[in-house]
Amino acid sequence: MDPNRIVNIGVEVLPLTDDALPQVDRAIEAIIASGLRYEVGPLETTIEGPFDAAWEAAKQAHLAAVSSGNAPVVTLIKISDAPGGSMTMEEKTAKWRTGA
Repeated sequence: MDPNRIVNIGVEVLPLTDDALPQVDRAIEAIIASGLRYEVGPLETTIEGPFDAAWEAAKQAHLAAVSSGNAPVVTLIKISDAPGGSMTMEEKTAKWRTGA
């Protein structure tokens, strides 16, 4: 399998506290710092890039959330992968974004 194949990884960081946003913000900042394409959604952030880099960005998001607060963190990760590479975020959502 091509190690540079493009994957999409959905990351949902759930700090177990009433004031979760600061820890979620740190997680998103870690994803931004990866330099990979990403999209912040209302329930999760999707990362797009080569498998190892995207996986590392997801890991760094989790660690950033854990290290930036006093609350425990549960992180849910979903991976869209295929031997030749996954569809891009744009390919997966284009028909709904254009109203077609």
